[in-house]
Amino acid sequence: MASYKDLDIYKTAFELSIKVHKLSLELPKFELYEQGSQVRRSSKSIKDQIAEGYGRRRYKADFIKFLIYAQASNDECLNQINTIIELYPEKKDWIILGSDYNILGMKINKFIEYVEDNWKS
Repeated sequence: MASYKDLDIYKTAFELSIKVHKLSLELPKFELYEQGSQVRRSSKSIKDQIAEGYGRRRYKADFIKFLIYAQASNDECLNQINTIIELYPEKKDWIILGSDYNILGMKINKFIEYVEDNWKS
């Protein structure tokens, strides 16, 4: 890996954050700075934590810490998406995103396990 951009979890998190950003702008106007802002920030935080952790990869414990932060941001984002699904069930694209974030969470978890077991400090 030459860059965090080579990580599958980063690529997926980046792609999903763009989808979340665009979809959140379709929420009712009063939600743009409420639920919309929350879901945008949490979705972007996932990719940012992965990138920052990769920058600290020389220190295994730091790398793992930031991957755990990414996992936590993924959980937060999924929670925000579930709220949107509950409030706006007619917006079916959010259901698909929720599924995508469930898969991303599993991938992040597997990557954390990989780093714990195989990464050299």
